Parts: sequence; C-alpha cells; structure tokens
Amino acid sequence: MATLTLLLGALVLLAIYVVKAFTFWQRRRIPIPERCWPFLDHMGPVYMVAKSMIDHFEDLYNACNKHSMFGLYNGFTPALVVREPQLIKTVLQSSFANFHRNGFQVSPKEDPLLAMNPFFSVGEAWQHGRKRFTNAFSNARLKYLYAAVAEVCKKQQAFLEKQLKSRDKYEVELKHFFGRFTAESVANAGLGIEGYSYEDNPPPNAFHSIGLGIFDPSFFKAFVNNLFIYKPCVARFFRIKFVEQKVDAFFRRIVRENLEFRRNDSTSKQDFFQLMIDMEKSEGEMNEERIVAHALSLFIDGFETTRLTLTFVCYHLAKYPEIQEKLRNEIRTTIAEHDGVLTFEALKDLKYMDRVINESQRRHSAVIFLKKVCTNECELVGSDGLRVRLEPGMDVYVPVAPIHHDAEYWSNPEVFDPDRFSEERKQDIQKMSFLPFGEGPRMCVGMKMATLMMKSCLAAFLNNYEIKLSPKTALPLKWSKYYFLPEPVTGIWVTVSKL
Repeated sequence: MATLTLLLGALVLLAIYVVKAFTFWQRRRIPIPERCWPFLDHMGPVYMVAKSMIDHFEDLYNACNKHSMFGLYNGFTPALVVREPQLIKTVLQSSFANFHRNGFQVSPKEDPLLAMNPFFSVGEAWQHGRKRFTNAFSNARLKYLYAAVAEVCKKQQAFLEKQLKSRDKYEVELKHFFGRFTAESVANAGLGIEGYSYEDNPPPNAFHSIGLGIFDPSFFKAFVNNLFIYKPCVARFFRIKFVEQKVDAFFRRIVRENLEFRRNDSTSKQDFFQLMIDMEKSEGEMNEERIVAHALSLFIDGFETTRLTLTFVCYHLAKYPEIQEKLRNEIRTTIAEHDGVLTFEALKDLKYMDRVINESQRRHSAVIFLKKVCTNECELVGSDGLRVRLEPGMDVYVPVAPIHHDAEYWSNPEVFDPDRFSEERKQDIQKMSFLPFGEGPRMCVGMKMATLMMKSCLAAFLNNYEIKLSPKTALPLKWSKYYFLPEPVTGIWVTVSKL
C-alpha cells in the first residue's frame, strides 16, 4: 500500500510538472504555434529527422504571423522567437549585454578546439578571439589575402579547362564544385599550404575531403547536429563531439608542421596563419593550442556557408540568364577599366555583383536562425502590446530565413530582384530585416573575407564561362531533412560551357 501511495504521489508530481512546463507561455499570454509531438513538442519533427529544419521553422514563424513574438516548447524548456525588427534589434544590438551569449554551445572537454571559436566562446575568450579575427580581416590585410585567393581562381580555371578539353559542357553539382574553391582558399590564404582540392586523385588530407567529412549530410549527423543545436546538455552528457577525432588530429598536425617550417624559413608570409603566430609572439608566449583552434575556426567558418552562398548565387544566375549576362558585362567592363586585370580594387567596383549576392542571400540564406541566450533578467515589449519578462538562461531565436521571406518587409518576396539593393531602393529596406551575417557585436567576424572569396570566385568564373541549369536540378527546390542548413535534396546541377 505504501509503495502504491508513493507511486501515485510521484505520478501526480510528474503531472503537475508537465502541466506547469507546457502552460508556461499560456500563463504569460504569449501565443504559441499549434503543438506538434508530445514531450518533443514543437521541435519534434526536426529531432526525429522527419522534416527539414528550414521548412519547419518557417512554418512555425508563419503560424504566428499576426504577432511580434511567440513561444515554443523545446521539450520541457520554453523558448521565445522574436518576429519584428525592433525586437531583433533589441536582442542583437541595443540590449546586447542581456543577450551576449550565443545559444549554440560546445563542450571544452569534448571539443577543446571548437570551444575557442568566437562563435561558441563567451567572455574574455570571445573578446580575445574576435579581436584576432577582426585584425586578420582588416582591409589592409585582405589585400594580401586576395593574392592567394586569386591563385585559387586560377586553379579553378585550370580544373574547368581540363574538364572541357574533350567536351562542350561540363555537368557538375554546384555545392560540390564550390566546396573545392572554398577549401583551397582556406588552405592557401589561411594557412599558406597546398589543399589538394583540385587534384583528380587527392590524398586523404585534401582540404575538400576534410570539409565533406565534417559537413556532408546523413541521418546520423542530422541527429547529432540537432542535439548540438537544440539540446547541448544532452550532447555533453553523451560526450558527443562535433569535430571528429581524426579532424582534430589533422589540424594539430598541420599546425605543428607549419610552425616548425616557419621557424626555419626566413621568407616573409602574409597569410592568416602568420598573423596568428605574430600575435602570439607579441603577447610573449606561443600558445600552439590556440593557433590550432584559430586554424580550425577559419576552416569551419570559411568552408561551408561560403560554398552554400556561392551555390545559391549561381543557381539564380543559371535560372535567370539575363541577370547572369548583366553581371558578366559588369565584370568585363570593370576588368577592362583596371588594365585587363581582376585586381583587389576592381572587386570593390562590382556593385551589381553586390546586389546579386545580397538578393541571393535574402532568397536562400545559409543561416536559418540565430539562437541567443538571455543572460540578465529583462523585459521585451512588442509593437502589438505583447510583453514578456525573460529569465537568465532562456533561449531566444532570431528567425533569419523566415524574415527574409516575409511579405510585410519585402514586396513580392518570392521574386529574385537584385535591384532591391540598388542605391535608390535599399533605403526602403527596414533595418534588421536583412541578416545574412547577423548583426550587432556578434555579427559574423569573417564577413569581409567571405565576401572577398565570393566576389573573386564569381568574377573569374563568369568572365570565362556560362552556366545553365541541368535537368538533374529538381524544381522547385526541396530541402533535405538531414542537414541543419538549407540543402536541396537532389543538389543543384548546372552545365558549364566556355564562352
């Protein structure tokens, strides 16, 4: 009888806990979307890899389109999504002190190198890492890095010439194709070493292969990545690593070998790696672990989102040949104005290319949402009168991709129109409704380097080649359930032909 009483008491307490947890937002009069699955609740379809992250998050966003904010249940944990630009500004910028931590966390014990990445780190570690990357990507240093990126453009052209030597058209999947470019750019401009990304029979340590090993989607990786994004505490409990041991060991080895080489080489280097070494020396102590972490951060941050953005830019250019031709004319005119050479200064003059990249990032952002953590108790008030008091530790989501597609902020959002970002029209864009690199003090520190890589690649590529959509590209694009970034199920295939 006593055992039964204890069991019933435990069940009652559990029921009270569940009811209290799942009425958190209702008691605060904050709207929520229609519930999904019990216990896993709003994020259940993503946890179980039953629905793509981008489709699910857009559906949640659209379900609450009459409100400035709405609540979610992530398991038993409440989270808030801010929908209107003014609230986004509060979270990312004006009240940064209350939201200075990113919600994506890694364990320093399981992922010691990744934990030093400025995206994941906090406090002094974040300030230290961000300062280094900001210095590395200053305008003065970008000019030196451009020389290495320009050499990668030549490698890309030599690769294409080889593919087109015995045929008129080369059919290729764009993400795979541009992955070679971004991987080789990081190896050459970042670390000053050969990446072997354009080899026919690359060695196991080819940078392109390393990138594919980290980011190529699969069911298992999708499940693990979802734990990192939504339940980092569970990932830490099971000691799950985001960066596999072999990748960790690879970067430690190449940094060690590179350091040894540079100690015995008097040749002056102007790459990212040398800057990290010089900064370590200036502080009086060479911390090899930190240099390895910065090298890995450069690769992870520079490889995937940049190749995704290049993929979607060229998807739109292949889909709209008149825009492709207009951009090509700008490239050729600009090169002619710079004595027939694509220089670092010439890239700055490619204004229409800036518009094309921006509009492509709006239509298909490489980032679906930003996740912040409330660090101090504070209150958010929406323009519709919704009001909520946040407690430290609560997650707050900023819906990047959904707001880029919201007709309240963009006329005809489904239309690809680069001229939205023209000098005449860009003043009409509401602040905080365009967030491809985030905003505020935690805005992507590698934005300038990513833009340099993309513009260099596109200018060299489109100056010599024409791209058309291949029948292999299934339209409309459908998104993979196995990836936390937008990944077309069948890929984006094009044919490349020489002009």
